[in-house]
Amino acid sequence: MSAQSSGLVPFHLAIPVDDIAAAREFYGKVLGFSEGRSDTKWIDWNFRGHQVVTHQVGDGPSKTPRGGIAGTNPVDGHQVPVPHFGLVLPVPEFQELAERLKAVGTDFVIEPYVRFEGEPGEQWTMFFLDPAGNALEFKAFADLGQLFAV
Repeated sequence: MSAQSSGLVPFHLAIPVDDIAAAREFYGKVLGFSEGRSDTKWIDWNFRGHQVVTHQVGDGPSKTPRGGIAGTNPVDGHQVPVPHFGLVLPVPEFQELAERLKAVGTDFVIEPYVRFEGEPGEQWTMFFLDPAGNALEFKAFADLGQLFAV
């Protein structure tokens, strides 16, 4: 389902990467997002109806992940990387993605687990980095009505 057909207005997010080929492999093959327009230094990704663009900065892969993590914030006993972005998926898709990420040897910042268990907003969550060090969070709610629960 596209963001527009669900009534959501698509967002646009541009993120830095240091290796456009690694971004293509990760976002296209590992995460499974379709590629839109691209050039030698950038790629548009269909991030479930939203537009995420990976822009290569610099001349190619760096020896250490540059990343955009400015710090962390404690949430439910874990240090959450900031900034981060991602998607809210149905629980089965979340579980499938978690298994796919484990199968390719993803080093999770926060392993998949149930956050706020038994509380308002209970959700599955996981955090990991893309090849350039950008933090992503994918989550899932058994009851999507809990997305903004207090």
